[in-house]
Amino acid sequence: MNKNVSFSMTIEERTGSGGSPAVEDPLRSLAEEIGSCRRCPLAEGRTKAVPGEGPARAEILLVGEGPGREEDRTGRPFVGRAGSVLDRCLEEAGIERSRVFITNVVKCRPPENRRPKRKEVEACRIYLDAQIELLQPRTVILMGNAAARAVLDVEGIGELRGRVIRGRFLVTFHPAAVLRNGNLREAFIADLRRGRGMAEGGAP
Repeated sequence: MNKNVSFSMTIEERTGSGGSPAVEDPLRSLAEEIGSCRRCPLAEGRTKAVPGEGPARAEILLVGEGPGREEDRTGRPFVGRAGSVLDRCLEEAGIERSRVFITNVVKCRPPENRRPKRKEVEACRIYLDAQIELLQPRTVILMGNAAARAVLDVEGIGELRGRVIRGRFLVTFHPAAVLRNGNLREAFIADLRRGRGMAEGGAP
């Protein structure tokens, strides 16, 4: 398996072209399905859906809330200001962005970057569930309340942050929160490091 094959809205293999179809083909098909999805009203206002991107055998899955303006324009996750924060924090945590799969709870941009509504999350949940099932990551880092609520049906980032739930789900801040409040940065990086350790086979 080529661990550098990526999947995005354009169904590109950004850094590789070979590998077993066992995971790559279903991910590609899923990205195509997301690109034509009309399961909720968010599809009406989008420029591009944002399925997510990363290696087909990523050991770490990062889950955010939803695409912003730049993500909607490019079809790629976390390429705006919050994405820049995420990139720098990943680097400080010793994680290469090219080696993780990054996605969001909802795959289309909510108007004015508002929080996704519950019905929108429910409509898009099948895609996130499918990504987790296909990727089988060792660690799933849930960034923010929306991700924690969608995947684990829990919320309250203050109490949940840094906790490992069900063995592989690690709850932390959303990069946008770190962008707004720099005091969260070190804790966020520490959580990313912990997620890396879990993926490498360390204790949660």
